Order: sequence, then structure tokens, then C-alpha cells
Amino acid sequence: MSKIGVFVCHCGENISRTVDVEKVRDVAQTMKGVVHAEDYKYMCSSVGQNLIKKAIKEKGLTGVVVACCSPKMHEPTFRNASNEAKLNPYLCEIANIREQCSWVHEDKAIATPKAIDLTRLMVEKVRQNSALSEIKVPLTKKALVIGGGVAGIQTALDIADGGHQVILVEKTPSIGGRMAGLSETFPTLDCSQCILTPKMVDCARHKNIKLYTYSEIEEVKGYLGNFEVTIRKKARFVKEDVCTGCGLCYQKCPQKKIPSEFDEYMGNRTSIYVPFPQAVPNIPVIDKNTCTKLLKNRCGLCEKVCPPGAIDYTQQDELITEKVGSIVVATGYELIPNNLYGEYGYGKYKDVINGLQFERLVSASGPTKGEIKRPSDGKVPETIVFIQCVGSRDPAKGITYCSKICCMYTAKQTMLYKHKVHHGQAYVFYIDIRAGGKGYEEFVLRAIEEDGAIYLRGRVSRIFRKPARQPGGGDKLVVRGMDTLSAKKVEIEADMVVLASAMTPPKGIETLYQKLGTSYDSYHWLSEAHPKLRPVETTNAGIFLAGACQAPKDIPDAVAQASGAASKVLALFSKDILSKEGTVARINELLCTGCQMCINACPYKAIELKDINDRQGKLVRQVARVNEGLCQGCGVCVAVCPSKCPDLAGITEEQVYAELMSLA
Repeated sequence: MSKIGVFVCHCGENISRTVDVEKVRDVAQTMKGVVHAEDYKYMCSSVGQNLIKKAIKEKGLTGVVVACCSPKMHEPTFRNASNEAKLNPYLCEIANIREQCSWVHEDKAIATPKAIDLTRLMVEKVRQNSALSEIKVPLTKKALVIGGGVAGIQTALDIADGGHQVILVEKTPSIGGRMAGLSETFPTLDCSQCILTPKMVDCARHKNIKLYTYSEIEEVKGYLGNFEVTIRKKARFVKEDVCTGCGLCYQKCPQKKIPSEFDEYMGNRTSIYVPFPQAVPNIPVIDKNTCTKLLKNRCGLCEKVCPPGAIDYTQQDELITEKVGSIVVATGYELIPNNLYGEYGYGKYKDVINGLQFERLVSASGPTKGEIKRPSDGKVPETIVFIQCVGSRDPAKGITYCSKICCMYTAKQTMLYKHKVHHGQAYVFYIDIRAGGKGYEEFVLRAIEEDGAIYLRGRVSRIFRKPARQPGGGDKLVVRGMDTLSAKKVEIEADMVVLASAMTPPKGIETLYQKLGTSYDSYHWLSEAHPKLRPVETTNAGIFLAGACQAPKDIPDAVAQASGAASKVLALFSKDILSKEGTVARINELLCTGCQMCINACPYKAIELKDINDRQGKLVRQVARVNEGLCQGCGVCVAVCPSKCPDLAGITEEQVYAELMSLA
């Protein structure tokens, strides 16, 4: 016999303003199986929870319905209270009469009957409920961090310092990411390499961190606490355990005109190279696409001059399998494609560059050793125009979001330019200035007031080369725009133009996200489980976010989120056995035909085929089997199965029918 208690919350005035709470309570008292009903102003408070506990003990309740807010908000609260009163937590249900009722209605005459119906549905569901138990999952206390930028490095160091093993995978030959290519950082103007390199070295030396650079994720299997990851370690053609990092190989390499990816193609490298002087690990890699030895079996000079004999042209890619308990994604960002803004001449004029390319020009380790020179002729630019929001906040180009850091790094770059070219003049075209951070507003004002950058509010319409027949023509870029504050057209003859291009996820990154089973938005930024309450988690349990894989971020935000993700991993690893909710799919094997539709539909890859053998061990048929550790209880398998053999524990078809019939 059911003995159900109904507890109706006023939620201050959120519910009681448009719902007659007392009437809901009185009607609930008459519902089938209900032996107790009461209301309270704040049911989630300690007093409200004690009312529930007291009623469970005194009335011997077999089920609880709390008519309140969203289950996302307080279902764990009330289930914990029920559990403390020795009632199975899965026998407690939430009737959402706030978001689904009081917040969408203004008329009490409409809202109150609806609240009663929502409560009636949950009462009927609880009558059909059965006690469930949490699922116990073993745990591998080792973490995988994908991406070796500043966010990935910080995450790896925090987890490793917490005493756990970390696998750090980076697709390029060195860790460091985008930050390694910057000159100075805002708002303190401290040297990027000076603050990053010690962390890179700490990462390589840490006893709990294993680095896989020049490597990519090939496959991801498993679930929370028990992931199995296959890593493709690409051939460097250099023996890492033999190389001493002396540098003779790339000093002697005759192929010296290969565009450098690290220098944003503003400078050159050799076919065998390290990306930058502070690279970690400081071990060269041979570019198989340009090396004449690998392409034509000629040269081989690097092998001849290598003192320890570390060159190995026969090396092949290696597949390595690692078992980990959690994964942190820190895959960073790129800038929009060069050709998206043809009217700005990017790709057409050498002296129109993006922000990352300008960083390499002003960097002491860059192609010009820190001297600002025009890419076209090597002259010092007397006038530079910086254009903000190139791609960002531009629905016409398909990108509506703000890239967040452009206002700040443009202000920084005007300062760096003025510090190196004292007589030069910087102009900045902007829509509006977004300087949301500690010391950021003061930093922008400093660029304007102390370093003399001239800010013009408006967009640039066109950039073109000044005709050679005109005075000063041939090597000047004419920038046409509008200053909306003075309502005047502006035309500036510039020696160089720097575009603050929009940040985007790395090209093709969705392939990795699909391997991980994580969701992403229309722009291919990773989606968090909840934007406010779970900002570093994904909907796939055990996989966390760090840095600009989620959205555009500056360095402080990326580092803060990295430490947040690390703390989640450490909290996960503080347990020996994991527990997860018992609301998972179950298969009726007698009805299953093995059609595999549920296997193909499952977004979490939680269903597999199971062999059914006779007494002699001969295969009779195959049926679907649910891996309860992987299953997230989404119910997709229930919807697609033509045989109706899957059911969701706690949300069975019988319960759904009973709820519907209660309203008949």
C-alpha cells in the first residue's frame, strides 16, 4: 500500500504569487495513496527538509513528492533528505510548479489547476516507482589532458601536484600553445615566454606527467573512471631517448626556406627543426613533406652531422593505448580564415596581417628579432592601422559572438608599436571597447592617453593600394572608414594594417569531439553541462573543459578554468569507487531481436551486442546489452527500438501511462 507525502513550496513569492499553494496542498491530500500533505515557504531550507524527514519517520511514508522548482535545481537536495530519513532516494520525485507553471502564467485561475495536475502526475509516478540503487563504477586514477597550451599545462601541473598521474597530449612538436608565440601579455606587459617557459619545463620534469608531443588522439573508448584512449605518436624521425638537443642538424640543414608555422608564416625554418628556441621537449622533428631525404632519398646531411646518431629515417607512427579515469580537453583556438574579409586585402597585400602575425614581428624570438618591419619590403612602418572586430560580432560573416580579447590585445599592440617606433602613429578602428577585467579599462586608457593611439569609432569599408603614380603611392595602403562620433569619413594612408581577427575553434576539431562523445555548439565551441553551475564539465561524465576550447578566453580566464577543471578531476580521484545514478536503460532480452538500432542511436556508445549461447556453447542469437557505467539515462534507445524491449529504470512505460491516465 502506498503512503505518499506531498510537500508544496511557496518559493518565497516565485510560486505563491500565481499559484494558490494552500489549494494545491488540500487537493493533494485527497489524491490516491497520499497520507500527508503540507506547505512551507522555503521547502529547500533546513527547516523544510526537516519537515520532510519528520513526516517520513512519523507517517512511514513510502514515497515523497515535492512540488517546487526544477529537478535540476533541488532534486539532489530532497533526495538526500529522504535518504537521511531511511527512504530510498529514488522514491522522491519533483513536481516542477515553478518553471513549468508559475513562471509561465500570470492568472491564478489557470496556474493553480495546472499545478494540481503536475503534482497529480508525480504522485502517480511515485506510486509506480521502485527502489533503485546507485551503480558502482571502478576508477583508474590517471588523467588525460588534450592540448599543451597554457590551459593544458596548468591543468596537468595541478593534477600532478595533487599526486596523480597525467598524460599530456599535444599535436605540435612542443608544448606552449598560442601563448608561446606572444611577445608580451596584457595588462602587465610581462614577457610571455618568461612566465610560460618555467611552467613548460616544470611540466616536462614532473615525475607524475608523461608528455606525448607531436601526437594526436586516435580513438576513445570507455566511460567515467574507465576510459581507454589510443594515441597516435607521429614519427619525428629523431630518436627522443638519444637526441641531446645540440641543434647541429637544423643548423646544417640545406632546406632553409620552409614557411614557419610557429612564426605564423612570417619567417622560415628548415626541414628538420624545433618550433622555437624554448621548445619543450627540445627535440627536433623532420617535416616529411619537405625533407629531400624522405621524399627523394637525397641529402641525409642531418644524419651525417648528428653526434649521437639520433636521426632515424625509418621511424613509423606508433599507436599507444593508455587507460585513464578522466579527460580534460584544452584544445585552444585559431583565427578565422584569411580570405573571409577580401575587402581588407588579407592575402592580397603582404602588409595586411593579423594579430598573431604582429605578435611574431614584435617578439624578440620572431623572424625580425623584435624589430617591426613591413613584410613587403622590410621598412619600418611609420603609420599602422589596427582594425577590431574582424569577424567577431558580424552576422554577415556568420560569427555573431565577441572574441573577448581583441580590444585588449589591440591596445597592447599599439603600446608595443609605440615603444619600438617612437615617432610612429597607431590608429584603431573599433565598434566599442570591451575591457572587462581587473586593470583592463586602465590599460586601454593608457594606450590612448600615454602612448597616443588614436581611436576611431566605426568600421572600415575598404583597403586598397595607393596608385604608384600618386605621391607616396605604390607602397601605401589606403584605409577608408567612418568615424561615427564626428560623423566624418576617414581616409588614412598606412604602411601596415593589423586585423584583430575573430577566434574560432581549430579546423576539424569536431572529429575529436565526436570521438570523445562531447557536444558542441553551432560554432564548434565545446558545450558545458551548465553555463553557471557546471561551467567546466561536459554532458559526458568524466570529461572536463579548460581554456579556449569552450569559448574565446584570455590567459587569466584560461588558467583559472584550467585549475577549476583540475580540481574537478582531483575531487573525482579522491574516491576509490565511483557511484552514479541508477536511472539507466535496461533491456528485456526475451523481446530483443538484435537489430542494433539502439546501438546506432545511443549517443554515449553505452550499448553493445551480447551473445546468447545454448548449453553446448553454440551461438543462438545476439541481444543488446547496456553498459550501466556508460549509460546516462537519456532514453534514446527506448524511443528507437521497434520491439519496445528497452526501458528506463525510474521512468518506465507503465509509469508514463499511469501518469497520463491520472489526468483522464
